[in-house]
Amino acid sequence: MAGHNMGQPVLILPEGAFRSTGRDAMKANISAAKFVGEVVRTTLGPKGMDKMLVDDLGDITITNDGATIVDNMKVEHPAAKMMVEIAKTQDKEVGDGTTTVVVLASSLLDQSEKLLNSGIHPTVIIRGYTMAASQAQKILEKNAMNVTLDDKDILEKIAVTAMTGKGSEAAKTELRKLCVTAVTNVAVKENGKVKVNQDDIQLVKKIGKSMAESELIEGVIIEKETLNIDMPKIIKDAKIALLDAALEVKKTETDAKISIKDPSQMQKFLEQEENALKNMVDIVKKSGAKVLFCQKGIDDVAQYYLAKNEILAVRRVKKSDMEKLSKATDAKVVSLIKDLSSDDLGFAGIVEQVKIAGDELVLVKKCKNPKAVSLLLRGGTEHVVDELERAVKDAIGGLASALEVGKYVTGAGAIEIELSRGLENYAKTVGGREQLAISAFAEALEIIPKTLAESAGLDAIDAIVSLKEKHAMEKDGINFGVDVMNKKMANMYEQGVVEPLKIKTQAITSATEAVEMILRIDDVVASSKKSMPPMPPGGGYGGGMGGMGGMGGMGME
Repeated sequence: MAGHNMGQPVLILPEGAFRSTGRDAMKANISAAKFVGEVVRTTLGPKGMDKMLVDDLGDITITNDGATIVDNMKVEHPAAKMMVEIAKTQDKEVGDGTTTVVVLASSLLDQSEKLLNSGIHPTVIIRGYTMAASQAQKILEKNAMNVTLDDKDILEKIAVTAMTGKGSEAAKTELRKLCVTAVTNVAVKENGKVKVNQDDIQLVKKIGKSMAESELIEGVIIEKETLNIDMPKIIKDAKIALLDAALEVKKTETDAKISIKDPSQMQKFLEQEENALKNMVDIVKKSGAKVLFCQKGIDDVAQYYLAKNEILAVRRVKKSDMEKLSKATDAKVVSLIKDLSSDDLGFAGIVEQVKIAGDELVLVKKCKNPKAVSLLLRGGTEHVVDELERAVKDAIGGLASALEVGKYVTGAGAIEIELSRGLENYAKTVGGREQLAISAFAEALEIIPKTLAESAGLDAIDAIVSLKEKHAMEKDGINFGVDVMNKKMANMYEQGVVEPLKIKTQAITSATEAVEMILRIDDVVASSKKSMPPMPPGGGYGGGMGGMGGMGGMGME
């Protein structure tokens, strides 16, 4: 690309590079980002549709989980990548609501486009959106309800809402109880606040049986088998030792050589090795341990003596599993075997080796007050257990968010309608063109109930009008949302459709920030090495600039 100096071209950018500026660049970015929202929008709600994702190797994923969809889309356009990033942020921070945040950001961009076409400057839109997002947070806080660890009924409703539409409805009664029990087990109170480390809940998928036969293990599942066929397969009232050291004879650090001149010397050498290993096992035995989990190796001779002493042992256990075992059984991980004592041992009601779906597992269960638990997820096919895992992860994330913030709101589009009404009233108090942006923000929020209504086969406009009327006139109007299953507007709080407050606050924050960033871009320079991908069908850059691929141009990873 060249500039001009006194009539002479001056080379500024590499040959073949091109530039798009002003409204052309802005519209291109908006179109590309909106496309991601259009892809996931139809997955929203209990009657949302699924997407089939096929990667480069031909592996198929069938899901309506927003995080999974955007994670598998090979997005190339930088503006579209921002949409993927906000979905990942939502998933990381909250664990659920990824579809909501992408759809909301897409709707805000759609409203921005209308304002831009009306001659409203991007900075005015940005200022208005910032004001609207701030006011929306206040409205959310005002309408939120409290939830604690003791509110099992509300927590179960939050879990069901998170799992709805993800193929787990057939077993929702069983699964919601499992998820709530798992989360409340690992939750800890710090300075009056609840903290939930989701990594303390282990999810293990095994094909076979039905989803309803998934179970909670109050302890840890180790995906390994015992070392020796003579070792016991089940230990009750098990005292457990955790060892971060090898039960092996140490090799010398230097290349030392031993000169053996007759067979008796060799025999003595082997006996010394055996005695050293026997002494290690004796330390384990004297500690009172009947189960040993070792992060490193265990020599064959040590295995023999462990089996002889009826000690169940597993070697090369992952560090993450050792940490979970420590939290579940209250055992201490010991680094030097000579330091092992009865004070370091943990407890589990049962430790047993079982075979599930052709795999040998060691179950450490019935622990006392475990701070790490496991969910064994079952299903008829690989696709079923994969989707079940995604549903359970969303439920756990939602429960953790609800407990950590301690608040929840009514779902099914009810809170979005209340936000829209509140922002419309707020816009009337704001002077200047910013009020137009605030009103646009209010309208953008209506995309959630609109989409839910469309998925139920209802007229979206009629649904919004009806909801606004009920919110204004009914006694508990703020709880009215779209009852997708019964195709009507109803009090969704009474129906048990509730969501963590954090899902909504994070979605509004992330969506607003992403949209504002896109609106600030008025100049895009693309180098010749990697030109921008083509626009999706129906889009258009103007100015000769490329945009983002449609589904066909967006392969899957």
